[in-house]
Amino acid sequence: QVHLVESGGGLVQAGGSLRLSCTVSGRAFSFYAMGWFRQAPGKEREFVAAFLWSTSRTYYVDSVKGRFTISRDMFKNTVYLQMNSLNPEDTAVYYCAARNYYGNYDALNYDSWGQGTQVTVSS
Repeated sequence: QVHLVESGGGLVQAGGSLRLSCTVSGRAFSFYAMGWFRQAPGKEREFVAAFLWSTSRTYYVDSVKGRFTISRDMFKNTVYLQMNSLNPEDTAVYYCAARNYYGNYDALNYDSWGQGTQVTVSS
């Protein structure tokens, strides 16, 4: 059974940076895709970024393009989300997720989810 653990969240001032990590255990570090999602208070969970294993292509929601970068480290079984130029609208619980087979990278129906890590951006 795959197990995803996020870390790296915290409190940061607007304009600052954070790097989230998602470490995978319980199975081989190979998926169709891994993604980052977020959920702000009172809002639905939304797609943030995805990394497709076979092509190494990355995808982002428009609001984070140019500020966030998703990457993977095959030796550490870890996927990262580097977040720069943070603003208060980025405040949310951030979740990583793994998709085993083909599907829409921005859809919520991933196969496995982490427990989430809180990111708070103060103005």
